[in-house]
Amino acid sequence: MTDIVLHTPRLLLKGISPQVINDLFMTRTEEEIRTFLGVDDKGYLLYKDMHEKGAENHRISLFVFLLVEKESGRPIGECGFHSWNRTHRRAELFYLLRNDEDKRKGFMTEALEAVIPFGFDTMGLHRVAALIDDGNAPSKKLLKRYGFTFEGTMRGDYVVDGTNQDSDCYSLLRHEWP
Repeated sequence: MTDIVLHTPRLLLKGISPQVINDLFMTRTEEEIRTFLGVDDKGYLLYKDMHEKGAENHRISLFVFLLVEKESGRPIGECGFHSWNRTHRRAELFYLLRNDEDKRKGFMTEALEAVIPFGFDTMGLHRVAALIDDGNAPSKKLLKRYGFTFEGTMRGDYVVDGTNQDSDCYSLLRHEWP
């Protein structure tokens, strides 16, 4: 189903492009899709929405990695790039571990070690941005570990529970990556 798979010591990172999402929804049952992606109702509906409404246009796309723990075979999260603008060679990095028991074990540090160079080398990115909540200390630490630079605060940038919140913007340019 997916042709791009990255390996780290403890993780398989399965590439999920808009084409893979469409193929899943056109050829698999809901149960098969949920099992493949390891998602709950909310996650399933998010991917279904991407399939039905489209996850890309002529300039903007995304590339997601499904994080699968090798030992258990269990999908534990996602990370990758959204708002991928091929013309300007930039994208926003995102990452998510689904369960609290998987946090603070170094999984995302391990995943980004493979995902960031994939963005620069395979996707041809020049700039990777990451937008996070100011209070998210683990994300700040993770981004600083990989050399991201704080650029500023984007006021009222995203909505949580009906309220606009600020985002702190960090970025990493290709020539800054070791």
